[in-house]
Amino acid sequence: MKLNRLLFCAVCLTALSISLSAQGGPQLYNLNFDSWCKTGGVWRLYAKDASAGQKIWDSANPGLSKLGINSSTPEYEHVAVAGEGKAAVRIESKKVPFAFVAGNVFSGKYIGLVDLSGVETMLGAPFTARPKALSGYYHYKPGKVNYTDDEHASMKGKSDQALIEVLLMDWDKPYRQISTENGFINSDTDPHIIGRARIVVTKATSGYVHFEVPFEYRNGKTPRYVSFAITSSRYGGYGTGASGSVLYADEFEFKY
Repeated sequence: MKLNRLLFCAVCLTALSISLSAQGGPQLYNLNFDSWCKTGGVWRLYAKDASAGQKIWDSANPGLSKLGINSSTPEYEHVAVAGEGKAAVRIESKKVPFAFVAGNVFSGKYIGLVDLSGVETMLGAPFTARPKALSGYYHYKPGKVNYTDDEHASMKGKSDQALIEVLLMDWDKPYRQISTENGFINSDTDPHIIGRARIVVTKATSGYVHFEVPFEYRNGKTPRYVSFAITSSRYGGYGTGASGSVLYADEFEFKY
């Protein structure tokens, strides 16, 4: 009888282990970029019936839509994984009347323009896990850099670059970033970074490329927020990039 009970317990534990393994760890809402809605002329990276807690993605669209432009849009035909209801995100850098704007998607909230030369955003979504890697697909179609600031003038005429970067942070609350005041997070040196996964795409691809990039952890802390940045022009925040550079991103997933 005792042996039968032990065998039963062993089977239960094995089943539990498989179940937990299959569940993996937590994912961000809409990390596969399938859900979209359009409100007030703005394409949003969440479903129409999304809860407040699911509205974790934003882009430059709220500002650009005033000009009748969306730089980040759903892509239903050119996707990495086909199937009913599948979509990718298409991100395009654009020249608008007052500036060069890199196409982007980020975790956080777009607040607004600051004196027509800066942008205010709130960065980060609540997240407390420590994934091993980020996987997904991208397809990059860069142009030749035709807009630069003084610091990046040497890039003019060279191929644009895309950036996919995920930062795990120990912030107490979302980070209020005003590009013309406190600048951008330096992901090489910022002391609040617990871990980082990062891809710099330096050349065109002929189609979707699968990637799996590991997180590099800097300490043993538990994150409080995750900050995603996906852009078709790596230095777009500095007014540098190519109008017409396009980055497709699809089926992102945290690996544990």
